[in-house]
Amino acid sequence: MPQHVLITGGAGFIGTRLARRFADAGHRVRVLDSLLPQVHGPDPATTSPLLASLDGVAEVVRGSVTSTADLREALRGVGLVVHLAAETGTGQSMYEIDRYVETNVGGTAKLLDLLANEPHGVERIVVASSRSIYGEGAYRTADGRTVYPPHRSDADMAAGDFDVHMPGEGDVTVVPTDEQAKLHPSSVYGITKQMQESLIMTVAPTLGIEPVSLRYQNVYGPGQSLKNPYTGILSIFSTLIRQGKEINIFEDGEESRDFVYIDDVVEATFLGATAPSAAGGVFNVGSGVPTTVNQVVAALFEAFGTRVPTRISGNYRLGDIRHNIADTSRLREVLGYSPAIGFQEGVTRFVEWVLSEPVEGDSYQRSLDEMAARNLLK
Repeated sequence: MPQHVLITGGAGFIGTRLARRFADAGHRVRVLDSLLPQVHGPDPATTSPLLASLDGVAEVVRGSVTSTADLREALRGVGLVVHLAAETGTGQSMYEIDRYVETNVGGTAKLLDLLANEPHGVERIVVASSRSIYGEGAYRTADGRTVYPPHRSDADMAAGDFDVHMPGEGDVTVVPTDEQAKLHPSSVYGITKQMQESLIMTVAPTLGIEPVSLRYQNVYGPGQSLKNPYTGILSIFSTLIRQGKEINIFEDGEESRDFVYIDDVVEATFLGATAPSAAGGVFNVGSGVPTTVNQVVAALFEAFGTRVPTRISGNYRLGDIRHNIADTSRLREVLGYSPAIGFQEGVTRFVEWVLSEPVEGDSYQRSLDEMAARNLLK
């Protein structure tokens, strides 16, 4: 049945594509977004292609999830909420702590407070959680046990040892992390995402609302911000390549992430919002395939058909994890969905889009300087 859908943070990278997916399926869509300059430029009406893509697709309410009045307006007549609104960026979260907590945790609390205390028609809330809530995730010992190692120490990384260690164990090997894994985030961003998820999954059922949590892995693809230096190494490296600048590869380049293409994320989210079987579920949304930073650089060089100097510097950021692989079997078994776009194809599509965009100014170095000044980048 067609519904009236609210997407908080819906003018962003994921939200705009999701809005179109809902609209194409016959749903009425409303978007609530604060249109931050960090993402949308100084004058969103003229500087944000993402905002422009919502013309004829969704009603746009400019406002913040930290405002009760804005949320109240956005919730009018809505039966389904997809809660994407959040400050993003592991590194930045470590020194803009109040802003991240206020938006990610406080905004979610305000949303639930309104639903708890005022009449509404909301039947389901889907929250965009994150793989960051797992911290280092799952590893296997030599005798086959699954363990969840603590965060890497500054002292080890300063000595050039970037591997994950489990006290009392020998070598451990990374394995896919499933939804039953220990939650122990290593950054302020991860902590706020865990709290967002916990609030939704705990409170919504008491209000007669079906909760769904989607733990996104590293989402990439056309439409990803090329301006925001705090998220997305594919965007950051692509801008450096187009500017002919050196790429500084942190650690030893063998740290890995689970990159998942935007179209796969949108389809998984749509199913999480509409499939009856999703109610009450928690799902990893990823490719299930690890890709190292060195492999990312090689794939980008191939897609661009050019190279720039690279330097494996041994630099590292406090709060970063070493590896990331999602176990996506629950997504497949419950929702019947498996990601369709492999990394090589996804990078090719991404680079084709990047080449159609203007070359952005270099704000990446400024973001690194901010972290270094606070002793978070070594």
